[in-house]
Amino acid sequence: MLILNRRGFLGSLASGVAAAGFPLAFAAQPKIKVTKDPNCGCCTAWATHLRENGLEVTLIDNPQINRVKAKLGVPSALASCHTAETEGYVIEGHVPADAIHRLLRDRPKITGLSVPGMPIGSPGMEVEGTPPETYNVIAFGPGGQSVFARYEGARALPVR
Repeated sequence: MLILNRRGFLGSLASGVAAAGFPLAFAAQPKIKVTKDPNCGCCTAWATHLRENGLEVTLIDNPQINRVKAKLGVPSALASCHTAETEGYVIEGHVPADAIHRLLRDRPKITGLSVPGMPIGSPGMEVEGTPPETYNVIAFGPGGQSVFARYEGARALPVR
């Protein structure tokens, strides 16, 4: 007769779930540090979007956010209202969480991602009664810039 104690049962369950290809519920969430201007509300709304989509967010208020952008190598043409750092990448502006998850999964050799400006309907920039804009998520780094993803609001579109 096989008797499993609690630890043995949980270990067997976790092994079976992992072997079946399902993510473990207790796996660590990616951490992201968001630096924002203390007076910005849309940055806080974007952080909420990230939390709701599986990222562990730390918010840092910094009235000199432009110095952070310059230090991290954000091109001025790609600047937005907040700058984040996660696992060696820079995230600039209202980048959707699923684009960040793809970045962390695929690990391209870039500095980071940006949604320049503040497109209406992007995560954290939703305006009730206003249709969302279509916008690009731009990959940037030493090799230049390219379109990483395309969205209408928070809905991914095919890249053209």
